[in-house]
Amino acid sequence: MKKFLSILLILALIGAAAALSACSDNAGSGSAVETADETITDTAEEEAFNYLLLVNKLKELPDNYEGIVDLIDVENSLGDKFTIERKTYLAFNELRDDLLENDGIQIELDSVYRSVKEQQEIVDEFTEEYGEDYVKKYVAVPGYSEHHTGLAVDIGLFVGDEFVNDNDQMIAQTELFSAIHQKLADHGFILRYLDGHESITGYAYEPWHFRYIDDPDIAHKIMDNDITLEEFLDEVPDQDMSPAE
Repeated sequence: MKKFLSILLILALIGAAAALSACSDNAGSGSAVETADETITDTAEEEAFNYLLLVNKLKELPDNYEGIVDLIDVENSLGDKFTIERKTYLAFNELRDDLLENDGIQIELDSVYRSVKEQQEIVDEFTEEYGEDYVKKYVAVPGYSEHHTGLAVDIGLFVGDEFVNDNDQMIAQTELFSAIHQKLADHGFILRYLDGHESITGYAYEPWHFRYIDDPDIAHKIMDNDITLEEFLDEVPDQDMSPAE
């Protein structure tokens, strides 16, 4: 009888141990799920960055923007140093390599991120060199420049052995820019200041100014329909924004 009771006691202890083990496993599973949820939440927050942010002559850069944008320091093949949003830089590299390998066109970064202070310095420099009318056509008021976002890219071109970044010389390269513009949307870029859309953008045609919006499908909708970012977002200004002649 004592032996039978001992067996029952052993079996009871084994059962209790199994139950505790099961509870422990379930608790662990709950913890894992919670961690996964937190990871998903963190990822969602990272992906919430707005690549369709509109900054123009009427819409100022948000006050908290520099706290959420992922800016990195880079250097182009000429040794010039820039600051740019991380994904924009990766996409630009893909665009540059695509053009060089498949079209024989070599482009490079010429101007990307600018602080408000740097933008003011450009306004002052261009006003002195070219005059106020020129500045109104091509240069944004500090705080209202797309270049504050790190998502806007001005490029220069290699024409023969010469690196060209002068605006007048660049506009003359119509064939090169036609080929370049056809590749923009594939890499998530759009042409920001279109010819004939000055009343909407407020700026003259800039074939060298590209804007990264991350999504190639949306980029194609904009580029293929020859519309501005303002038109796509249904935020066309009420007044004529054409720069003064």
